[in-house]
Amino acid sequence: MATLTHHDHNQEPIVIIVGAGPAGLATAACLTKFSIPNLILEKEDCYSPMWKKYAYDRLHLHLAKQFCQLPHFPFPSSFPTYLPKKEFIQYLDDYVSHFNINPLFKRTVESVCFDESTKKWNVKVRIGNSGEVEGYFSKFLVVATGEASYPFIPKVPGLESFKGEAIHTTQYKNGEKFKGKSVLVVGCGNSGMEIALDLANCGAKTSIIVRGPIHLISREMGYLALMLSKFKVPYTVVDSIMVMLSKVIYGDISKYYRVSRPKEGPFASKAKYGKYPVVDVGTYQKIKSGEIQVLPAMTRIAGNDAVFENGKSHQFDVIVFATGFKRTTQKWLQGDDYLLNEEGFPKPEFPEHWMGKNGLYCVGLSRRGLDGIAFDSQNVATHINSLL
Repeated sequence: MATLTHHDHNQEPIVIIVGAGPAGLATAACLTKFSIPNLILEKEDCYSPMWKKYAYDRLHLHLAKQFCQLPHFPFPSSFPTYLPKKEFIQYLDDYVSHFNINPLFKRTVESVCFDESTKKWNVKVRIGNSGEVEGYFSKFLVVATGEASYPFIPKVPGLESFKGEAIHTTQYKNGEKFKGKSVLVVGCGNSGMEIALDLANCGAKTSIIVRGPIHLISREMGYLALMLSKFKVPYTVVDSIMVMLSKVIYGDISKYYRVSRPKEGPFASKAKYGKYPVVDVGTYQKIKSGEIQVLPAMTRIAGNDAVFENGKSHQFDVIVFATGFKRTTQKWLQGDDYLLNEEGFPKPEFPEHWMGKNGLYCVGLSRRGLDGIAFDSQNVATHINSLL
């Protein structure tokens, strides 16, 4: 039976932060700036596990470094404009030691509820795989569990019968061991596109499923779009510029991708559906040259065969699911019907999306990347400070 340990009230944090990814770390740093005691609870055994454990080797930040800094700690000027994974992890390590952030690891939050009588958040946490449960109390609670909480693999009929290897992108490091193999990448977001490129570069026979319309932009276009937005150019104008440039640079993408661009521009699609444009880092060229094959949606799997919407089937040794993530906030956060929806994203519109009721906040869930994390964490810390 689980034993519940309650923690010494003298050391009770004023703020509990759930999640030690960049969002949780930024929030802790901003609170520490105001000398507000806080505690981070992290389910994994390290901070920023998405970066440290679950990211593929060739990952770079797709946006220029000035849009990716966490608060109160600029990147060294020697860092390249588009940071590789290794440099970004180094930056996070320096960030954690600079602000002396000490998360508690292997702490999975089981339930959180607001106690009306004490006006505090009551947090129950399971330690590692043990049956031990800890209890914490705090006046404020910050959900910083990130967009990428739990890997999601869709239920494909027959997947359990697949004879080859099926993995999620979080288990993919590089394409070396797949040389000469037939690999299918399911999902055409930024991870799917870049992993397909990596596989092709490593000599795998690569295919990628592209189901719906996509926006293709280059890094430089992304940079331009963010600069224009910083100067308050309306996003409808930014969108028209992006679509025009995309047509000039990439031409008619439907010839190769079998899909067109969405009706809405890249930023409108992102605001409306949370769908990021695809930043092309070389995949398009490989698709044009036929090195990467584009396939329609998959309907089922039979043995080593994947069967597609067009009735055709192809054999594969490996399937990589670049199908994103789900959030589980709705399972453990009780008594919040205002801030987060079923999907674990904020209900209030940007820029008011970070503040809930009874001292509940969220950081890094506005689908605005690291820049959004910097915005949220500073707002949250300033607001908490104003209430103390």
